Amino acid sequence: MTSAMNTPVDSPLVSLSDVHVVHRARSGGLFTRDRVYALTGAGFTIAPGETVGVVGESGCGKSTLAKVLVGVQRPASGTVLFRGRDLWAMTPAERRATVGRGTGMVFQDPSTALNRRLSVRRILRDPLDVHRHGAPAAREARVRELMSLVGLPPALADALPGQLSGGQRQRVAVARALALDPDLVVADEPTSALDVSVRAQILNLLLDLKERLGLALVFVSHDIQTVRRMSDRVITMYLGRIVEEAPAAEVTDRARHPYTRALFSATPGLLDPIDPIPLTGPVPSATRPPSGCPFRTRCWKATDVCASVLPEPTSATTPGHRFRCHHPVEEGRPTRELVAQAAATTRPPRPQQHEHSREP
Repeated sequence: MTSAMNTPVDSPLVSLSDVHVVHRARSGGLFTRDRVYALTGAGFTIAPGETVGVVGESGCGKSTLAKVLVGVQRPASGTVLFRGRDLWAMTPAERRATVGRGTGMVFQDPSTALNRRLSVRRILRDPLDVHRHGAPAAREARVRELMSLVGLPPALADALPGQLSGGQRQRVAVARALALDPDLVVADEPTSALDVSVRAQILNLLLDLKERLGLALVFVSHDIQTVRRMSDRVITMYLGRIVEEAPAAEVTDRARHPYTRALFSATPGLLDPIDPIPLTGPVPSATRPPSGCPFRTRCWKATDVCASVLPEPTSATTPGHRFRCHHPVEEGRPTRELVAQAAATTRPPRPQQHEHSREP
């Protein structure tokens, strides 16, 4: 969504406006490359100390958005402001310093995110050395402090990642993200590679650290139930676009976009299980996204207007709740009722009528 979807915040920590990311992917032949529309018109803000959840199916652009937020991915167009300054108007050295000190990132799989040849002490000290954070003695003290902060015993300081459990490795990754006292931590599917038994421990650790340190947290996941519990606000993505942005309490029976409701029905709570809302067909290709609303090829509410016109941002009655849909779900209608409605009206997938040209 464009900047029109931004949540008004007095002094946002991060602000994205009409951000587009386009990759090149080889297809067809050795010299043929398609454009992959990884992010299209993304715009929102993050307030200091706020937790923003980002949900959507695999390939929807969640990880690309995470990389944009920490300055790893340069947008093809649009602006990314950090503390009011445009990251990509800075010199490379200034951007590295700003992002390195102001943000931290926790990746999906700690087994691949950590250098297996370095000890825990070296992994945690590296960011301090690179950014010349304090004197050498202070850096060693900071390593001990970080290990204590995430619940790692001092005896593990000389251990290699391969000698740790999955949960311990992810605690090291969290500690590394916190090394330089960042204002923002982005956690990209931080528990999906872990055993069920330790997922709750890592989630609780992130929440505890957020409160103790006053962090802003972006929590990326395909599990809308977990995101809802972790977050103040939830952003729903589909095929590179933000289709809904709502307070976390609104994503159960007050979400307005059909896709958000479908995600919620696919991961219901154990105490009140419901059948998933049926969606027809696969997710369209990001190289040739549909015209109009990107979700309309799988949506049970789609009509001809959905194929020809991209929905404009619409505000719900609750402040900070916005969505893009020509035929939104009635506010407050239980998700359980939508399951039967969707099953009764499911139709064969509509032609995509591709929005973007394959030409460069």
